[in-house]
Amino acid sequence: MLLAAVALSAGCAASPSAKAPPAAGAAPGFPLTIDNCGVEVRLDAPPQRVVTIHQHPAEIMYALGLERSMVGTAYPDNPYLPQFAAANASVPQLAEQSPSFEQVLSAQPDLVYGGYKSAFSADKGTARETYQQAGIATYQNTEACTSPVTMDTVWSEIRTVARMFGVPDRGEALVVDLQRQVDAATARVAGVPPVSVFVYDSGEETAYTAGGRGISNDVISRAGGRNVFGDLDRLFGDVSFEQVAQRAPKVIIIYDYGGDRRGVEAKKQFLLARPELAGVPAVRDQRFVTMTLQDGVVGVRPPQAVEPLARALHPDRFR
Repeated sequence: MLLAAVALSAGCAASPSAKAPPAAGAAPGFPLTIDNCGVEVRLDAPPQRVVTIHQHPAEIMYALGLERSMVGTAYPDNPYLPQFAAANASVPQLAEQSPSFEQVLSAQPDLVYGGYKSAFSADKGTARETYQQAGIATYQNTEACTSPVTMDTVWSEIRTVARMFGVPDRGEALVVDLQRQVDAATARVAGVPPVSVFVYDSGEETAYTAGGRGISNDVISRAGGRNVFGDLDRLFGDVSFEQVAQRAPKVIIIYDYGGDRRGVEAKKQFLLARPELAGVPAVRDQRFVTMTLQDGVVGVRPPQAVEPLARALHPDRFR
């Protein structure tokens, strides 16, 4: 079987009012105070000059039609979804990877919305306290402080961000649309015996994989699969290739970083060449599926990843 490069995130629909301008001034529901990962965030009005660090916060903003409230992005992992191309082109990219405090400050933001924990790092001079001392509010994607991370985390994140910008109706419409996509996919694979799945992110001495605490575990389960390292009590973690062989997955998901120096095909060839994995069903039958890294983090993509993955795991249910 050839490598199944599944387009897991091609169909995200923005909310019906995605082209409307962002809320301005004192909107209903403000001032607003949010407890965000242990930090109190107070907003007197919807933010107007936002910098997003990492891709999933930016795509949430675009899906909510909030690009006019953005003055910078940074550190994309994958190409942006096609429906966000125009919005993304209208927002400057401040850095290809983690921006410095000075780079973010140059955009004069009133809010910095970070994705991974590394968006706010004391070691790099970009701690949340540093921004706050400069009069800039911060918001951390709640994947960084939630365990386990599930679709409910996605719904909560979207609704919270929509509230922060005074557009709760847009947030609810987006959640309803994404929930509909998940429900339709899970209905197609209801009652199937789950297919054992191993997620390969990276690693040569050991394999960096998705554990049971991350959103990928929920995506796999809803798609009619079983994460063979679902008992790993972490979002991500290292396992040995001998452990992978022992758990004998029938399908291997390869994360595509969209610019990763090794690339998906190189990762596939690496796994095929590992002598420990020669007897693993997924390797023997060459059952590989590609997911973007964005499909495995809290943004708009995981809900859309369920249906294409379900097709790859249970093709008979989609004929």
